[in-house]
Amino acid sequence: MKGKTMTEGTPWKHILRFALPVLAGSLLQQLYNTVDSVIVGNFSGEAALSAVGTTGSFTFLFLAIAIGFSSGNGVVVAQYYGAGDEKQVRANASTGILLLMGMGVLSAVAGILVSRAAYTHLVGVPEDFLDLTLQYFRIYAIGLIFQFGYNIFSSILRAVGDSAATLYFLLIASVSNIFLDFLFVAGFHWGVAGAALATDLAQAGSFFAAYFYMIRRYPVFRFRLKEFTWNFGLAKRTVATGFPIALQLMVVSFGLTFIQRAVNGFGQVMTASFTVGQRIEMYMNLPCQAFQTTLATFTGQNIGAGKMERVKKGTRQAVFMSLLLTLGIAVFVWILSNPIISLFKLSSQAAVYCNAHLRTIAFVNIILSLYIPLFGVFQGARHGGAATIVATGALGVRTITTYLFRYSVFFGYTIIWWNGLFGFGVGFLIAWSYYLSGRWQKGAMIEERRQERIQE
Repeated sequence: MKGKTMTEGTPWKHILRFALPVLAGSLLQQLYNTVDSVIVGNFSGEAALSAVGTTGSFTFLFLAIAIGFSSGNGVVVAQYYGAGDEKQVRANASTGILLLMGMGVLSAVAGILVSRAAYTHLVGVPEDFLDLTLQYFRIYAIGLIFQFGYNIFSSILRAVGDSAATLYFLLIASVSNIFLDFLFVAGFHWGVAGAALATDLAQAGSFFAAYFYMIRRYPVFRFRLKEFTWNFGLAKRTVATGFPIALQLMVVSFGLTFIQRAVNGFGQVMTASFTVGQRIEMYMNLPCQAFQTTLATFTGQNIGAGKMERVKKGTRQAVFMSLLLTLGIAVFVWILSNPIISLFKLSSQAAVYCNAHLRTIAFVNIILSLYIPLFGVFQGARHGGAATIVATGALGVRTITTYLFRYSVFFGYTIIWWNGLFGFGVGFLIAWSYYLSGRWQKGAMIEERRQERIQE
């Protein structure tokens, strides 16, 4: 096998070397999502911008499934890769690819079928821009097959230590998406349909780039069509490992959906403001998410190699780096909030809302940087259920406080962004309590002892 292991050398150097391409790739992904909003806002108006923005919480549900189960497969592959078992690496990758591609097809069909009910009754999209919302989402849903495929290829590559490759794929997607946005939305004036089509084509480009890179760079993953094998036992292990990760992200999706519903209740101006605020908030969350992804692979490989103390040392270093990077972004957003908002051509009232939103979350989200990386440790140790419990607690508190205080004298509509202070605080307490208890090591210690016996 021709990959990179993180089981030797200084932990923080491996972690940072792995995390930076993941961070850069996520940055590119957010960049072309932002460009979607900027171009739509400038060339199609505030109603179109609100329509694209309000799809986010429901589209994230499908992304949660894709990321969750592909990450589950990646954890399994990483553990076998750390143990040097090439046969199992290949078998699990084959089953994972078939599983995720099948899920992608089913998700595309299901998304199109339930979209009207979901956006009407669950998200509560106002009639003013419901048709635009449905038009955008249904075209976007067609591309889910490429999204699921890209995620499984990326997870397999990260499992063998190749995080840099995903940066190249996302660069392809970002450049093509930006070009197609200008062509379809600004040039052809196709509105939200053009923005959705641009996203689909960009995802298709990254899908094919990831596949051809994987089979060319790694002979172990070079499957001919007849060589793809399905193993129910391996699929079950991928599902068992990935389900808590997917569930965690799905909980986030549902929580954000209910928060979005509360936002929509304040009207189109607030919805447009919240759309921009969320786009920028995603940038602030990139460092902690990159270290979460990195620690999942780092933990999986080191557990496979029987090195538990190395996992703990790497965790401390990753959390510290996550904090430093998040602080830097927070200061940047605080200083430049007004110029950033001006890019989206919001109305004056929406800009006022958005400025308050950004300056609040710039520092509230620092709490996230201190506990989200721990999710990667739990997932890499196959204790993803702990991350689900934390996410459920945090989103539950955010949602409850939003509905309790949205019409209060003290908070009013500002609870839409202040809810993070309460939710993230609860998440921090639960995550660190579980980590310090050491319960996440239970299954990992069994794997560590198994590897020691193999080495003997």
